Amino acid sequence: MKTISPNGRRRALHAALALAAGLAAPWAAAQSWPTKPVTIVVPFPAGGGTDAFARPLTAVLTQQVGRQFIIDNKGGAGGTLGASVASKATPDGYTFFMGAVHHTIAPSMYPHLDYDLQADFIPIALVSSVPQVIVVHPGKVKANTLGEFIAYAKANPGKLNYGSAGNGTSHHLAGELFKLQTKTFITHIPYRGAGPALQDLIAGQVDVMFDGLGSSSGHIKGGRIKPLAVAAAKPAPGFPDVPTSVSGGLPTYEVSSWYALWAPKGTPPEVVERMTAEVTKALNTPELKKMWNNLGSETPTLTGKAFGKFVDVEVDRWAEVVKASGAKLQ
Repeated sequence: MKTISPNGRRRALHAALALAAGLAAPWAAAQSWPTKPVTIVVPFPAGGGTDAFARPLTAVLTQQVGRQFIIDNKGGAGGTLGASVASKATPDGYTFFMGAVHHTIAPSMYPHLDYDLQADFIPIALVSSVPQVIVVHPGKVKANTLGEFIAYAKANPGKLNYGSAGNGTSHHLAGELFKLQTKTFITHIPYRGAGPALQDLIAGQVDVMFDGLGSSSGHIKGGRIKPLAVAAAKPAPGFPDVPTSVSGGLPTYEVSSWYALWAPKGTPPEVVERMTAEVTKALNTPELKKMWNNLGSETPTLTGKAFGKFVDVEVDRWAEVVKASGAKLQ
């Protein structure tokens, strides 16, 4: 039997301790994170759909984690400006990106993006998903049903206009798809985000929006705007009385807005794992479940690689919609 010298035993012990320390380091880092405030870049102005879900989520995360989560609104260029800023942030676990379905449309609409959604970000989790809703100014548009609205738009080509969150957003594509399927012409007016567009809709500066239900919900309940239909086959959670586009005579007009979290590429895996767990926990709190229902959203369960695959499918799907609709930058 071979005898191990005292020096050999010490070296073996040191090696074992080093290995244990190495294995424990990521766990310790995840447990200690965050040690300072965490920024979530929202690539639209306040008041839009992304903001409607980001603010309640960050409030719960702040309570849950014990460190402040701060929203940094960076609107412009259909959400691509904020995405560009987030993609270049230091990947230290203190900057995340709250993007949306718009960012899977952007590659087909903006040929010279300086970031790649699929390569420059790590998918964290789908946060919410709501149907688009066709909403009009109640004083300017007299139609009370989707059928009446389509008939008016056909009889008055170019007289109506619609606001969007910007070129290449789901609001823009939903409007162009609507025009394609109904053979109508409605003028597109792009804004820097859904919030500013909604304010002009409420003020009567634009006639209609194809908005995500999350940002329109409060204004619908307050009577400031009138919903004609949700772009879905079934009613939205919390809005059972709003008809669907399918029941209104558009059997294939289904468009949803979803919002999600990413981390810049290079963010430590242990922090990504911890953030994913914290977001999942937050989404399943009674507080957010109730709030999501009031905003017309279900609670999603897609995280990590499964969410990443969903994003890949969305990029391809919207490329086909852009091509079919003939949507262009304005």
